Amino acid sequence: MKNKKDNYVTERNSKTPESLKNIQHATDLPDEIINWIDKKSDGIFVLLDSVGEILYITESIERILGFSPSKLVGLHWDEMVSGKDVEFARRKAELTKKTMRDFNLNVLNNDGDYVPLTCEFEYYRNVDNQTYVLVYLKDLTVKKELEDMMVRSEKMNVAGQLAAGIAHEIRNPLTSLKGFLQLLQAGVNHKEEYFNIMIEEIEKIESITSELLFISKPLTDNRSEEIISDMINDVIMLLSPQAKQKNISIMKVGSCNQAIECDRSQIKQVLINLVKNALEAMETGGEIILTSEEVGDNVIVSVIDEGIGIPEEILHKLGEPFFTTKQTGTGLGLLITKQILEAHNANFEVSNNKGKGSTFKLVF
Repeated sequence: MKNKKDNYVTERNSKTPESLKNIQHATDLPDEIINWIDKKSDGIFVLLDSVGEILYITESIERILGFSPSKLVGLHWDEMVSGKDVEFARRKAELTKKTMRDFNLNVLNNDGDYVPLTCEFEYYRNVDNQTYVLVYLKDLTVKKELEDMMVRSEKMNVAGQLAAGIAHEIRNPLTSLKGFLQLLQAGVNHKEEYFNIMIEEIEKIESITSELLFISKPLTDNRSEEIISDMINDVIMLLSPQAKQKNISIMKVGSCNQAIECDRSQIKQVLINLVKNALEAMETGGEIILTSEEVGDNVIVSVIDEGIGIPEEILHKLGEPFFTTKQTGTGLGLLITKQILEAHNANFEVSNNKGKGSTFKLVF
């Protein structure tokens, strides 16, 4: 069904499109630009004059947007592009003055709908000081379909990893529980020792299910302006008693008073996860240092431990479900950490320190 802007296309335009050679002759476009146009057969090439009138458009417009080139030559470029994108392109053009690459525009098709296309603009001034705009548009539909397919495939892959990991992590304590119940059924002595071990195994299952429930729920978005240094103080106060039992001290170095927009409880959970990981990596005591600093437009938080470090070849695997460098653990803590940071548009970096230990860096 044709609607919206479709009618004016047939009513307003009766110009016959010029051949590319005629356009070259009239505008003094150099051969390299003409060759560039010929090579861009997978997209749409549009030539505009200095006021935005379409002088030439390739026949690929019919395949991608459904228009015959003859219907569009003579129209103003603004009539093909959604209003908000016109303003965006103008502002961007004023800033760059010359070239714009790889930004998206919503362009009208022959059904009256707007189609997302990736766009390149190139400005050209001929010997007579006349300005022309070279526009190259490429269909994003196929690219988006491939990206969506890859996302679905990745989700299925992660779901498979999670299922296998859950089965393994829960089966182990269940096997232990079954064995102890069989011993108790047989009337074994020293039942109290078995009870304690059984409770520990049940707590493992509880921990795994709690982390899985956290992952499965959509993250809340209760954001406010928060001082990162205050959250670091809270985490140090919370975990210092546990650290002292292992002869580990937790210290804060530096104090960034720059506020960041975040969900306070989620970012505290990230810091708790990282400090707990550091505690578990340090078997012989030592020091954990938390730093915060403002660098340019970023707030950077680092958690530095004195543990055994992480082999370089597996650094990239951190945050994968059920991958862990610890003797016990599920790896879900770091998966949750990455999930929260991605929701906050924050970066997560891990590196080994010179000497010993690792540094986990958060960049907001």
